[in-house]
Amino acid sequence: MKGNEAIAEAAVQAECRFYAGYPITPQNEIPEYMSWRLPEVGGTFIQAESEIAAINMVFGASACGARAMTSSSSPGISLKQEGISFLAGAELPAVIVNMQRGGPGLGNISASQADYFQSVKGGGHGDYKVLVYAPYNLQELWDITMRSFDKADEYRTPVIILGDAILGQMMEPFAPTPYTRPGLPEKKWALTGCKGRQPNVVKSLFMGDGELEQRNNMLQAKYGKMRSEETMFQTFFTDDAELIVVAFGIAARIALASLRKLRQGGHKIGLIRPITLFPFPEAPIRALAGGNRRFITVELNSGQMVEDVRLAVNGRSEVLFYGRPGGAIITPEELYEKLLAQ
Repeated sequence: MKGNEAIAEAAVQAECRFYAGYPITPQNEIPEYMSWRLPEVGGTFIQAESEIAAINMVFGASACGARAMTSSSSPGISLKQEGISFLAGAELPAVIVNMQRGGPGLGNISASQADYFQSVKGGGHGDYKVLVYAPYNLQELWDITMRSFDKADEYRTPVIILGDAILGQMMEPFAPTPYTRPGLPEKKWALTGCKGRQPNVVKSLFMGDGELEQRNNMLQAKYGKMRSEETMFQTFFTDDAELIVVAFGIAARIALASLRKLRQGGHKIGLIRPITLFPFPEAPIRALAGGNRRFITVELNSGQMVEDVRLAVNGRSEVLFYGRPGGAIITPEELYEKLLAQ
């Protein structure tokens, strides 16, 4: 399967029964797949009239208790930002896939990682966060898609799967592990009709004195729990590394190919790969900092995650950056030479 198709089928297996989206390259295989697959399992597929309509349809379906999903690519995700903020404010679970392309503006359809800030810092208005996963192969696309629906329900939050054009379009072997639904709280808050019970209200408008501040404090406590319990990362060769590469998604895959060759040449270089971009693996990076050890972030952008690495290191190590923006792809050979020169 293509990466986009793996996401779509994993979502169906994870009991997603509502999808609304609007076409944009390079993620079109997701809505195409969902258009015929969801009706087979009794679900609903809607090609909305716009990205704005799609995210608001997801809001409505989620408010009624359905496992709901949308997908797009960078400019389309920008249009969804208000709706994502509304989902976060109303504490509604949803899964949002962004297969990034080059930007800003319409840009191009090549792979990019320039939506890091938009996803991790909260691209919409207000003080909110969402869980952000950055898979780097098809196995993780499959597994993380299933995990995303569970975590969205557990925390009552939007979850973003942040991929890119390469990851969405490439094919490789993977094991389609079966879905097992964990024990999750019943959605007693859902708008399922109030016959025999008090009405539920789903909203993000809080006008009472101090009411919105209380809501924000509650949300921040939830994000703090995510930081303590949901951080995911992977390390390679960091025990003796004098230079540590920090990279996520497809850039981490490219970096790993370069690292293996450098390690064979006796160079003490390691890699830490954030799997969750929020929560960011601050503590593991901080633990590796100090002494004569240096870091270099490798990204398909002009330098975004590097800011979070510098915050985590907090001056204890030098932090360098290497990246290519606008859909330009770093090759393993190019990165090998760059790291060799450090």
